[in-house]
Amino acid sequence: MSTFDAALAAIKFNEDGLVPAIAQQHDSGEVLMMAWMNAEAVRETLETGHVCYWSRSRQGLWRKGETSGQQQRLKELLIDCDGDTLLVKVDQDGVACHTGRRTCFYTAARGDDLVEVEQVRIDPKELYK
Repeated sequence: MSTFDAALAAIKFNEDGLVPAIAQQHDSGEVLMMAWMNAEAVRETLETGHVCYWSRSRQGLWRKGETSGQQQRLKELLIDCDGDTLLVKVDQDGVACHTGRRTCFYTAARGDDLVEVEQVRIDPKELYK
């Protein structure tokens, strides 16, 4: 059985054929983003070593960094105990968020306020020229 076949057998995709995938920087543990994968995205990620997701808005494969250059190289793909969530350990080039921040998790609930805890590193206009 191939790695892909074994992974597919272990993953419980939802009714839309998707599974949530959390991207984490492999060496620092920093949580970068959450996206969705379908079976084809899992296959491409495992085969190429470059992380591929499923874009629900575009209804197609989304190869991370294809327009911005901010690619994610796969270090390890982990399946949780229930098989219904993936942890994708990556080596992230630059920023992970379309807002130009390193992480998509940049708003913190602190007391009675929401506080931005991550500054924009690259103007999104530069990322998506």
